[in-house]
Amino acid sequence: MLQSLVNKYNISGPRYTSYPTVPYWNSDTFSLEKWKDSLVKSFNESNTNEGVSLYIHLPFCESLCTFCGCNKRITKQHGVESPYIESVLKEWNLYLELLGEKPKIKEMHLGGGTPTFFSTENLKRLINGILGASEVAENHEFSFEGHPNNTTAEHLQMFYNLGFRRVSFGVQDYNETVQKAIHRVQPFGNVKRVTDAARKIGYTSVGHDIIFGLPFQTLEHIEQTILKTKALLPDRLAFYSYAHVPWIKGNGQRGFDEADLPSAKLKRQQYELGKKLLAEVGYTEVGMDHFALETDSLFQSMQNGSLHRNFMGYTASKTQAMIGLGVSSISDSWYGFSQNVKKIEDYYRLLGENTIPVYRGHILSDEDLIIRKHILNLMCQFKTSWRDKTLYFKEIPDVLIKLSEMEKDQLLNINAHGIEVTPLGRPFVRNICMAFDVLLQRKQPDTQLFSMTV
Repeated sequence: MLQSLVNKYNISGPRYTSYPTVPYWNSDTFSLEKWKDSLVKSFNESNTNEGVSLYIHLPFCESLCTFCGCNKRITKQHGVESPYIESVLKEWNLYLELLGEKPKIKEMHLGGGTPTFFSTENLKRLINGILGASEVAENHEFSFEGHPNNTTAEHLQMFYNLGFRRVSFGVQDYNETVQKAIHRVQPFGNVKRVTDAARKIGYTSVGHDIIFGLPFQTLEHIEQTILKTKALLPDRLAFYSYAHVPWIKGNGQRGFDEADLPSAKLKRQQYELGKKLLAEVGYTEVGMDHFALETDSLFQSMQNGSLHRNFMGYTASKTQAMIGLGVSSISDSWYGFSQNVKKIEDYYRLLGENTIPVYRGHILSDEDLIIRKHILNLMCQFKTSWRDKTLYFKEIPDVLIKLSEMEKDQLLNINAHGIEVTPLGRPFVRNICMAFDVLLQRKQPDTQLFSMTV
């Protein structure tokens, strides 16, 4: 039955790290001044209680991983580090001037690129520069992404000393053929080294990222990767489908032939096998594509209803305002989104003009805010309701018509005031969210914009 559902619903669709999704942002009505106003409004409403989240994008990598869809700059010249750190701190200072009050930082995440491309000295200068003008929330969660091949004990200790307690390592797959195809060769011993070192230092949450649907990947590869993962027992896992979107990401995802990719049927079998093996040792599925042990904050947030999703993925708690620093970073004031310029040269130029380096964004309408809440509910809690009249919008009857076929397929249950996704329907939550996406329904894209949903 599951395979027939995959065949039926495996279509191109958003991953819903935001609503509206980026291709549906209305940049014609957006301006930097409107973005600033929305952020100040959100900050004034939430800083005292919630605090803010920070995402810092560190784009440099020494080599190109061909599976990667992130904004990156490939170089072995580490002289790029210091100018970039100085620019990120300048951008932060522009935000501090705008906000006019010391922010309370609840969450901070360093992503890339490869954050551990940077030296401990430069990373320490960055974090101290951020924290020096801020207050740190008592229940803060600081995290960073580490490459197993170049994360050192010094990196781990430095971050720990500055309040970081969570780290995630990109594993992808342990098979050498797959690793060579995606240009990401890293032995199991390297992953074990950094995982053990992080635990010895005192990190409370060590995560691994694993991808299925990679070129040349078989069921046996998935089984062997999960078995090795079970030996290390990371606190949480991102186990997600490779998003093949070379028409967006350029030549980086053209390092192998389309025929080398697993079929949709095999991809689903890979996921179901991985999920089964993970459940055997105590991992629980959290939201979409994530798994955690019961001792991890991600699992606990799902249990207590505080699980949140934004451009950093799933997080254990919500802040209304999220500021993105660095090239291509996306910020979220709840009332609006903004994205920084993608080229480092443009980023430096705008900061040299004392301008926050935003190049596009979207200010949410009242309708956007309502639908955003429904999609967040579905992605984080697998249910939503419009019993509260403020969450009703005029297209609800049309949404229910679109969902009726999914109800027949036992993917969800519809009641008088809401819907709830069934266990069978969880792999199809992106499809369910698409029924609520009125912007997508009103204007279907002329070309493929998104990865496949299943």
